[in-house]
Amino acid sequence: MKKYILSFLVLGCFFCFLFFQSCKETPFAHGKILYENFCESCHMADGSGLEGVIPPLANADYLEKYRLDIACIIRKGQSGEIVVNGQKYNQEMAGIPQLTDFEITNVINYINTAWGNDYGYTKITEVQEALKDCPLFE
Repeated sequence: MKKYILSFLVLGCFFCFLFFQSCKETPFAHGKILYENFCESCHMADGSGLEGVIPPLANADYLEKYRLDIACIIRKGQSGEIVVNGQKYNQEMAGIPQLTDFEITNVINYINTAWGNDYGYTKITEVQEALKDCPLFE
């Protein structure tokens, strides 16, 4: 009986270790999946964008300057000229209106922490508040 208890404890510890390791490696796994499905084809897997056409998200000063506008951009899209890291971009971006507030929050938090970005955590309440008005790009 002691052999079974010891085996159970060892296996339990092993699975707990694997679970916590996977959580540390991808803190915003849902946001990553959504990014891969909706954003990656233009902004690239590494967030580098397409030089001169699609702005980068990796180390992008725009994300830090316009932190809460990102929710509206994801929902409604973007048109008109913007400047990212000193470079002008004027490519229209289609919105993704089918994403929920929760999903938009997850995408933002993934982008804010991916590719060396350190733009902090965005709460769903902040996204919901930003999406109420969405004065941009209507």
